[in-house]
Amino acid sequence: MKEVEILKINELLEKYPFVESYFEENKLDISGYENKTFIEFLDHFTLEEVEDMALDLNKNLIDLQEYIRQMKSFLGIEVSNSVDVLTILPGQDKLGNPEGFERLDIKKSEMIAIVGPTGSGKSRLLADIEWTAQNDTPTKRTILINDQYPDKKWRFSSNNKLVAQLSQNMNFVMDLSVKEFLELHARSRMVEDIEETVEKILEEANKLAGEKFRIDTQITALSGGQSRALMIADTAILSSSPIVLIDEIENAGIDRKKALDLLISSDKIVLIATHDPNLALLADKRIVINNGAIINIINTSVNEKNKLIELEDMDRKIQELRRALRYGESL
Repeated sequence: MKEVEILKINELLEKYPFVESYFEENKLDISGYENKTFIEFLDHFTLEEVEDMALDLNKNLIDLQEYIRQMKSFLGIEVSNSVDVLTILPGQDKLGNPEGFERLDIKKSEMIAIVGPTGSGKSRLLADIEWTAQNDTPTKRTILINDQYPDKKWRFSSNNKLVAQLSQNMNFVMDLSVKEFLELHARSRMVEDIEETVEKILEEANKLAGEKFRIDTQITALSGGQSRALMIADTAILSSSPIVLIDEIENAGIDRKKALDLLISSDKIVLIATHDPNLALLADKRIVINNGAIINIINTSVNEKNKLIELEDMDRKIQELRRALRYGESL
């Protein structure tokens, strides 16, 4: 049996809030039938009511099932969209030599750092993942999703975005306030409580930003760091993309550790290209890139995690000095 036939109406509304729109558009008053299934609700109509309201009960049931299917596809919340494992299969370096690994599996909630000199190919690896490369990019890499060759929807559909990418440079071009921008995004995601969601995103963004900003600030007036903070909070709370790619977050002027904690806690796979030793050691693994190729994959050791504690202590001192200078204090 399908879930529409099994779940009670209040359970359907809780699982798929957008179903309320279907009832309203079809003038189906479900008041008093919330604890009934949709079939039981349809069965309560008398023959006279069916004729007067020109109802086709079988069609109503089929239409509701199709409505839910299409909305799940539109919102990218189909169960099949879940990514448990992202796999990278080797390609070649800039000279055509094979990469030095057999395969790399990245699991949900894992954080992977991508390290290497400037120009080594870190951004190219992020691009291969974004485009689910199939031996058809300059690196000849192949990307698998859940150990399968990815569905074409990942590459060509604007609604089933596999990846949310936060690039080094971010500029808004829309003439909206922060509130209007977030409400627009929340509405497009069919969020039930838009006001609460917008407040939550603003709260988290201001935890990351160096200088707090107001909800009525125009997004074009945000600094680079504030823009990054807003988009990280928005991605963590609103985006359905199961994979997040971040290019050099250390240049964003935000609280890097809090940003990563926020993204990882949302059950996503996070890959971050970085030159920052703190971020590299925060990751579960780090991919080492040179001359366009992955030359090594290193699991972060216990000894390195201990080194990270020392680095974080040094970083706190540097951050405090930076804060003091920024606010006009003398050292």
